[in-house]
Amino acid sequence: MALATRNLQLKDFRLIQAVHETGQLGLAAEQMALSQPAASRMLANIERTVGGPVFVRHPKGMTPTPVGETLIRNGHNLLNGLDRTLREISSVSEGLAGTARVGSVTDGAVAFVVPAIQELKKTAHGADIHVDVAPSDVLVEGLFRGDYDFVLSRIPPKYDKRQLDVRPGRHEDICFMMRAGHPLADNRTASLQDLAAYEWVVQAPQTPLRQALEAVFVSAGVDLPDDIVNTTSMLVMISYLASSNALAPTPGPVADLFVANKLAGGLTTVGPEEQILVSPYYLISRRNVIISAVATRLRELVFKAMNDTKG
Repeated sequence: MALATRNLQLKDFRLIQAVHETGQLGLAAEQMALSQPAASRMLANIERTVGGPVFVRHPKGMTPTPVGETLIRNGHNLLNGLDRTLREISSVSEGLAGTARVGSVTDGAVAFVVPAIQELKKTAHGADIHVDVAPSDVLVEGLFRGDYDFVLSRIPPKYDKRQLDVRPGRHEDICFMMRAGHPLADNRTASLQDLAAYEWVVQAPQTPLRQALEAVFVSAGVDLPDDIVNTTSMLVMISYLASSNALAPTPGPVADLFVANKLAGGLTTVGPEEQILVSPYYLISRRNVIISAVATRLRELVFKAMNDTKG
């Protein structure tokens, strides 16, 4: 019998399950879109395969034999496992499950990646999302290494742009974040001279944000402050602002996250009288590299968010 049962097919288990659920061969045949003679022949073939009756026929219906109970129990597990597998395959192919790996500069992560993930998760509950925030050179290096499906970053000069799919980018508009009790806290804007009169907590030299700041201040003939704390850590920056009169040049959406949503109590912002724009970052993926369906969906949601906020 052990060898004979290998000839059972999924449709056989489905028929057994249908007969068990309905108690009648005619109703089981209807449920499976079969004629009753066809269902009767299938059941007879099953019984020949297993070497004995699967159901006992009664005037009011059919009940399983001990062999039938074994087939029902194991068939139920088999069919449930198969249905689960097919659902998972469908979810993966439709971008509802699977893994997406994203890298982004801070502004892009806050302004576009986080909202895109939240939108994706409304339907893709099984999606496994990984997000790293890092400088552009680290992100693009990781993209070429295969660590990321796509990144929001600038493109360092050493990389061949012909190997990349680059979608239109976004500028970072800089404001200055500070504690709520700061002397400049009541102002909507401040002059470059006033901003330079305080200690800064800012990214290191050679970073795009620092270069944008230096360009505007040099152009206006205003020296940057003498006292600068260099850090890429948001926790260090927030901690330092909360306990001093320091200022932190920060992309607008990032500052809004802390100030408007009150994620770090007691902070506010002031805008520079002269606009400070950091060089644009882009939505970047590698050409001719196939990414998962869920990563593709997330990338399109990020791109849509970037376009929806233009202007």
